Formats: sequence, structure tokens, C-alpha cells
Amino acid sequence: MTLRGFLVLTLVASASAAAGCADCCCCAPEKPAAAAETKQATPAPKAPAGKSLFDGKTLGSWKSVEFGGEGAVKVENGAIRVDQGATISGIQWTGEAPPRTNYEFSVEAMKVDGSDFFLGIVFPVGKEQCSFVAGGWGGGVTGLSSVDHMNASENETASDQTYKKNQWYTFRLIVTPAKIEVWWDAKQVVNLELANRQISVHPAVESAAPLGLTNYQTTSLFRNIQLKSLK
Repeated sequence: MTLRGFLVLTLVASASAAAGCADCCCCAPEKPAAAAETKQATPAPKAPAGKSLFDGKTLGSWKSVEFGGEGAVKVENGAIRVDQGATISGIQWTGEAPPRTNYEFSVEAMKVDGSDFFLGIVFPVGKEQCSFVAGGWGGGVTGLSSVDHMNASENETASDQTYKKNQWYTFRLIVTPAKIEVWWDAKQVVNLELANRQISVHPAVESAAPLGLTNYQTTSLFRNIQLKSLK
């Protein structure tokens, strides 16, 4: 055999051996270990469901407040209608007592006619009561009455908003030991820290406590009234 032939045979034999080794289990590349099973994350707890305070058919536990000269109250087309009175008109919740703190209250309100606030919410704040007004003092003032003995036209929560007639607005109020917060649709209109503050309810609407909806020389509609504990 010539030297060239010997070299060719040697190269062929080496290639065959390498191929066979690659196919055998002892020399095959080690398979990666199976990935550890990912632990499923615990889903966030759902927010507590709100309790409806109005079924859209009857007043239920709501009753008209005798302010003196108040407008008529009735259910109309799935909403509570509070007609314009001589001064203040409204309704008071007489059902199960609402929480004093750590709760959310929401309502949809519409201004039908009139020139002053179409929504006043009387609500508990710890041991005290407070009220929120939308559209007061001629139709625009929005805020809390009272803070440090100043009403919604005087204290730091006051703002001037524009409300259209015959349009539904959603108001959401949250009370915690630290804050009172109110949203008008998606806009936050009150964000009051409660530390070292004097909270009280405007005397004119005190009769609607502990939870009530009021207006002043205005006709209003209220619907989708919800109360939710935040504990």
C-alpha cells in the first residue's frame, strides 16, 4: 500500500468513529434538566362588592326629610326625583346604619332644573358628620361643609365646577381615618387630610344624617346608589 492510500484509509476511519460516538448515549450532549415548575401567583383579592341602596323601583329605606318647604320625593323612570323646594329638599337613609369610616359611597346625580346645588351628600366621618355639595352658591361651588367651621365656599376644598342640566354625573366619596376624597366622574375634586382638622356638617342639612342626599332650590334625580365597606 502506498503512503497516500494509507493516509486516506486513516481519515475515513477517524470520521466513522466520530460519527458513531455522536450517536451513542454515552457521548451525546447532556439534555438540559427540566425547568422547575413555576409557582402560580396568588390572585389579588377582589374588591368587596358594593351594596345597592336603591332598587330603581321603590324608595325602600329612603324617606323624605321634613326640612320645611321641601319639594316632593318620588321614584321616576328608575331614579329618585327630589323636586325643588323653598330651600332644602332631600332624602335620608333609614336602613342599616352606614359605616363611620373605611367606606365608599357612590351615586349618579342629575340636575333637572334650578340655580343651586343639585347634590348634597350628608355622610359620617368617624364620630362626626360632614356634607359634600356639588353646584352650590349659585351653581358652581363644590366642596365639603364644614372644615374647621368653614363651609364649602370658604375652606380649602372649595372649587368652581360647571354642571350641565339633564346630564348624569357619577360622584364617588371615600372616607378613611386619614382622608376624605371625592371624585366627580374621573376628576378628583376633594382630597382632604383629616389630621388636626375639625369636621362638622352644615346645620341646614343635619336632619338628613347619618346618610342623606339633598338639594337646594333645585330639582334633582338620583340613581345607582351604592355603599361599600373598605375593611
